Amino acid sequence: MTKTEFEHTIYSIRPKLLIVARRFTKASGLQTDVEDIVQETLAELWMLFEAGYQIRNVEALAVKIAKTVCVRHYRRRKLQTITIDGVDFPDSGGASERIDTDEVIRLRQKLFARLSDTQRQYLEMRNERGLTLDEIAAETGHPKASVKVTISQARKIMSEMLKSYKNLF
Repeated sequence: MTKTEFEHTIYSIRPKLLIVARRFTKASGLQTDVEDIVQETLAELWMLFEAGYQIRNVEALAVKIAKTVCVRHYRRRKLQTITIDGVDFPDSGGASERIDTDEVIRLRQKLFARLSDTQRQYLEMRNERGLTLDEIAAETGHPKASVKVTISQARKIMSEMLKSYKNLF
């Protein structure tokens, strides 16, 4: 592929790279300009071409590089934090997200406190450890039907408690 052909190919795939960058930034809440992502992608692609890297499908490689650049920007954002009262928060307005997460954790603890030990144990095995009903039955020595009923009852109790909680607001 000649330099002119490569340049023409790059210009023709640029709109597709913009779409990839827009979709990623929208889905991830990334505040990076999509133009920056596309320019970084094209620069990396150009460096590969200049280095003599054998490119079989320019468009596929460009899309792959664009996705990698998007993830790199996303991870870089995650690493930037602000400390407020001794707690680190992501620099992108994550303080409210952290507060919401803490509230969910407190609510979950309140809900779990109302369950019996067996109900709590089975729910934790199912939700936290990702065990199947058969695995829980084997580990606890109780019948599968009993495990299923206990988990169902626990979820029903928690659901009713959540409904009453919502009515408070």
